Amino acid sequence: MSERLLQSSRVAVVGGGLAGLAAGCALAGSGFRVTLFERRPYLGGRASSYQHPGTREVVDNCQHVLLGCCTNLIQFYERLGVENKIRWYDRLTFLEPGGRVSVIAPSELPAPFHNAPAFLRAACLDLSDKLAIGMAMAALATAAPRDCGEAFLTWLHRHAQTKQAIERFWKPVLVSALNEDLDRMSVPYAAQVVRESFLKSAAAGRMGVPTVPLTELYSVAGDYIASRGGEIRLRSSVESFLPESDDVKLLVSGEQTSFDYVVLAVPFDVLSRLLPQVPAAEPLRKVLARFETSPITGIHLWFDRQITDLEHAVLLDRTIQWMFHKSKLLGRDQNASGSYVELVVSSSKTLVEKSRAEIIELAVAELREFFPGARDAILVKSTVIKEIHATYSPQPGVDAYRPGSETVWPRIFLAGDWTATGWPATMEGAVRSGYLAAESIVRAAGMKDAAFLVPNLPASGFMRLFG
Repeated sequence: MSERLLQSSRVAVVGGGLAGLAAGCALAGSGFRVTLFERRPYLGGRASSYQHPGTREVVDNCQHVLLGCCTNLIQFYERLGVENKIRWYDRLTFLEPGGRVSVIAPSELPAPFHNAPAFLRAACLDLSDKLAIGMAMAALATAAPRDCGEAFLTWLHRHAQTKQAIERFWKPVLVSALNEDLDRMSVPYAAQVVRESFLKSAAAGRMGVPTVPLTELYSVAGDYIASRGGEIRLRSSVESFLPESDDVKLLVSGEQTSFDYVVLAVPFDVLSRLLPQVPAAEPLRKVLARFETSPITGIHLWFDRQITDLEHAVLLDRTIQWMFHKSKLLGRDQNASGSYVELVVSSSKTLVEKSRAEIIELAVAELREFFPGARDAILVKSTVIKEIHATYSPQPGVDAYRPGSETVWPRIFLAGDWTATGWPATMEGAVRSGYLAAESIVRAAGMKDAAFLVPNLPASGFMRLFG
């Protein structure tokens, strides 16, 4: 297709989260005229930040991290020129109540043995725990298991995992990664996290943390689209769509507009409400009804003094799972005496019904068990952000219901981390979904060899034998 024809192709992207931004940037970079609609006054979707009215602080709605294996997300950052806003870490610090530290970091050994020396030294696990984990790792390294309807907790019990191995390794790693409890988690999803982040290579397991508020990171995507002839329309709610043979009509804030193609990059529950009441939409509507969600809670605390030198840590045996020292991560501690920390609880079903005061009281009490410096610190201000429907629940069998990017309507495409990306509900999965939708549109427009997805990070060491 000629460049002139491409520039005359109008694409609407509904949703300004990572999936929509990835699709919009890929298409805008290929010459399409992109209009992106976002109902909020900012971009980023669930990966966003805003000035909290109670604290007057800019807060992320939830802490987001990435791993070295997130090749498409990293490429997306490179496309936007914000890759230098990510700080990378090779070490994970596990803390027990009382403050005892275990550090997991790679050695010079080839994969999948690169973390073995650190595991052997980890004080939070005893020898029986380590032997059990090693045997389970060996089973996951050689082959990716299929979904047979079994929950990962059942798989762990079948593979003779000790109670402490489950509580101090499998649970903190996998619940944080997949935002679901082990007894509701698909075996293939759990295996993928382990293979990609712990076994495939040392580079794959590096953890990246943004050093700027999330909206600052993703607003650049809006600039990228606008600089290529596109348009970003914030505070614009798409109310319905009408697919026709030659175009698609969107009703946006009471106004009807036509486009050649549309990407619906919205959560599955929002999509269900957008679907027209026609027989052709019923199969997709039934599929969407099979999805469930799982919550995440972020707890933001500001203390009058430094409570730790750590920038982040995994917290064991308590409700809180992660501590991120935001004043250090955001570079705000040079001339300040206080600490701003964000605590994260994934799959936070036990906190949904608790009040803000109850959650803060629980969080401060637990934090003081891990960090002696917090015991005399005064809490200056605080807030709690509950994402009740943060991600889809990666339950056994859910892959059968994840739709691809194409729909029964040849001009309408889907994107979102809940679609069939081959990845769970992560930022990497969201970007992959956006790229897949963009590839589908380019093919529909007559360009047969479009490719926006980048390859997975290759395995290293002995893991090359297993793919």
